[in-house]
Amino acid sequence: MHLTDESAQSFARQWIDAWNSHDLATIMDMYSDEIRFCSPYIIKLGMNAEGLITDKLELEKYFGKALGIYVDLHFELHEVLVGANSLILYYQSVNNRMAAELMELDDSGKIILVKAHYNS
Repeated sequence: MHLTDESAQSFARQWIDAWNSHDLATIMDMYSDEIRFCSPYIIKLGMNAEGLITDKLELEKYFGKALGIYVDLHFELHEVLVGANSLILYYQSVNNRMAAELMELDDSGKIILVKAHYNS
């Protein structure tokens, strides 16, 4: 999917709003069935030792677990960086940690790849 600055900003606002509403169904609707999701929090929350989820149902369990643990979760978007078929969202995450997520989107605008990074 080709992203413009405008479409990337719109997508980022939608993603942040979905997370801040804690609406798991809305969050999951943004992700493709063909997902590859990499995050150190997968390991920290005990989902698996690899930090990689490739099954959408497993991703939903992971997100549900995270929302249950971080009940006051609120993300604050700082920057959106636009690539050819991807974007990076730089935002303030849980416990005031800064996060950067590289997201690749499919032709329908669903997230197919995420590589999440956090400061220590």
